Amino acid sequence: MKITYILTIILLYSLSGYAQMVDQVTDPVDYVNPLMGTDSDPGLSNGNTYPAIAVPWGMNFWTPQTGPMGHGWAYQYNSHKIRGFKQTHQPSPWMNDYGQFSIMPVIGKKFKQDERASWFSHKAEVSKPYYYSVYLADHDITVELTPTERAAQFQITFPESDSAYIVVDPFDKGSYVKVIPEENKIIGYTTKYSRGKLTNFKNYFVIKFDKEFSDVSTWDGDKLTEGKTEMEADHAGALVGFKTSNEEKINVQVASSFISFEQAELNLSRELANDDFETTKKKAREEWNDKLGRLKVEGGTIDQVRTFYSCLYRTLFFPNKLYEINENNEIIHWSPYNGEILPGYMFAGTGFWDTFRALYPFLNLVYPSINKEMQAGLANDFKEGGWLPEWSSPGYANIMVGNNSASVVSDAYIKGLRGYDIETLYEALIHGANNAGPMTAVGRAGAEQYIDLGYVPYDIGINESAARSLEYAYDDFAIYQLAKALGKSKKDIKLYKKRAMNYKNLFDPSSGLMRGKNKDGSFQSPFNPFKWGDAFTEGNSWHYSWSVFHDPQGLIDLMGGKQNFVAKLDSVFDLPPIFDDSYYGGVIHEIREMQIADMGQYAHGNQPIQHMIYLYNYAGAPWKAQYWARETMNRMYQPTPDGYCGDEDNGQTSAWYVFSAMGFYPVCPAVNEYVLGAPLFKKITVSLENGKELVINAPKNSDENRYVQQLTVNGESSTKNYLDHNELMKGATLNFEMGAEPNKKRGIKEEDFPYSLSTEE
Repeated sequence: MKITYILTIILLYSLSGYAQMVDQVTDPVDYVNPLMGTDSDPGLSNGNTYPAIAVPWGMNFWTPQTGPMGHGWAYQYNSHKIRGFKQTHQPSPWMNDYGQFSIMPVIGKKFKQDERASWFSHKAEVSKPYYYSVYLADHDITVELTPTERAAQFQITFPESDSAYIVVDPFDKGSYVKVIPEENKIIGYTTKYSRGKLTNFKNYFVIKFDKEFSDVSTWDGDKLTEGKTEMEADHAGALVGFKTSNEEKINVQVASSFISFEQAELNLSRELANDDFETTKKKAREEWNDKLGRLKVEGGTIDQVRTFYSCLYRTLFFPNKLYEINENNEIIHWSPYNGEILPGYMFAGTGFWDTFRALYPFLNLVYPSINKEMQAGLANDFKEGGWLPEWSSPGYANIMVGNNSASVVSDAYIKGLRGYDIETLYEALIHGANNAGPMTAVGRAGAEQYIDLGYVPYDIGINESAARSLEYAYDDFAIYQLAKALGKSKKDIKLYKKRAMNYKNLFDPSSGLMRGKNKDGSFQSPFNPFKWGDAFTEGNSWHYSWSVFHDPQGLIDLMGGKQNFVAKLDSVFDLPPIFDDSYYGGVIHEIREMQIADMGQYAHGNQPIQHMIYLYNYAGAPWKAQYWARETMNRMYQPTPDGYCGDEDNGQTSAWYVFSAMGFYPVCPAVNEYVLGAPLFKKITVSLENGKELVINAPKNSDENRYVQQLTVNGESSTKNYLDHNELMKGATLNFEMGAEPNKKRGIKEEDFPYSLSTEE
């Protein structure tokens, strides 16, 4: 009897464990948690995200607003009050927002942001990519919203009241509202933005209600004027009242435009037409299921599936559309570079320092048609502004380092994208590679010295010089690759190939690491490889020494061969998480996130080192890449409000997870290869835009079986540590045989190693 009882318990436990596995995903949007990463603050990021209620790459996003007006952390999970529902274009809390305004229903004439704020609970909150709902306890009001690309619908359920109101707040720094009672409508604009200098910038909005107003007021700052229907001020706003019955629903339609009031009206009528709330919601849900459904996973735990689709959701936002469609169905845009209304595509809201690494390569593999539009938009950036933006928000933002537009442009063309002005983009790359721009984050700061010496000197007053030099060398490689693909002159091809080797100028044999170098050729001293910042960007020498994406074999040679290289990689995880924060004068959040992760010096929460794990493949130890990729996925990602380990950063940290879960990663964008790790699921099916399928099978996959024993590609055995992009795009079936012990005989020969420039010929 006792034995039977024990066996029953074991069986139930086993079935319980099995029940947590997901064998088939029919509606991937249901696995997304938009709150993943929202438990963040300036001192410690678990993603620094907000719940973006939008459609993929839409011009406008919406989010509940817990923070005060102008605060970068618009929504924080540990907040208790909501101040409004904000239309946002914010790519990052550090970048803040532009063109934002908010809508807030209240009981009583409460228009100031602190007075109107209401307590809420996550227990009475529903957050989906296509739908958001929350109960505002102080007002006994339920708010629901659902989006389109440039418009949205609200459904607001009021209690019985003769003082029900809706506040429209276009924020400060110059705003305008006009209430048109006879049309149940409010129009207005906001001019608030955070970065750069913008010309003729307005976000025009139109808001339509399905119920007559019983009361109208506008306000200027803290002063409310009853009965006044129009207000222009530093901080103008509107307050419209209703008499409501219990459980009465008021429907609100809203759209906006960067071009004009007329275009905002057109956006509203075109995108909402005669659709009711539920129809718009259904369409948005279908759009998400279509885009997320391009990748179907099978055979993972419920948490792995939730994490996967929550990360995939984050990859489908930035850069977002800045273009609109006029009455003649022509694509037009307001230019953040010259303030004019011009034809063609335009996108904004991304930093190439982050996203060149995995986000753009991911688009090139799975969603190339949207990146084709983005490339056309980049050509317009150059034509209208004279430079490619390294950070657009929405125009040039003077932040971060590098000239990584070269990677973004080159990778797209090399991965097969066509049908846009690549000649203009090549001209833009050459211009950016050889000139210092109007700010240090455009073009190349220190370009003259880099061209002359082969590096940006440490002692000439240009910060983070070693990071810039290493990224410039890789960017030169990307230009070299594009020049070859376009059949450019031998002079260009030879020049950029030579400059791609400039990374060697910063290698310090005494430490075996990269180090800042002075103008006279001496290394900067004293040198502390654990010092963050200074010669490096948001990292230290242990992080940036691996930034030789295009020539790992050259780096292996500098470090004394494969055995030493592997030992050096191991050291990243073996070293304690010590740091020197003296450059910043305090612990920045990126440092703290590395320190608490218990992965040594491996700082996955920031971008410079995210490819490092895959470098084991270049030195004959692919099983170590398999181990650490799985460890990082397991330990650094969860589908929870604290589910990231640092800044999510416009899809980059999410794209790392999605690629790694597929079992490969683009270590070197602008090369047609992906470097192998090990897949996370038993099966992933990728539906490519060309109608082909990429099928990744790993039927024996489990938490223990994380090591690749064998790989076949289309039935042919492969010992290579990489996959060819062109072959995958033809449709391919990858069969991974997984096991609990590393196979130390596979992928150890020189011919199995991925591309390095040193071994090109």
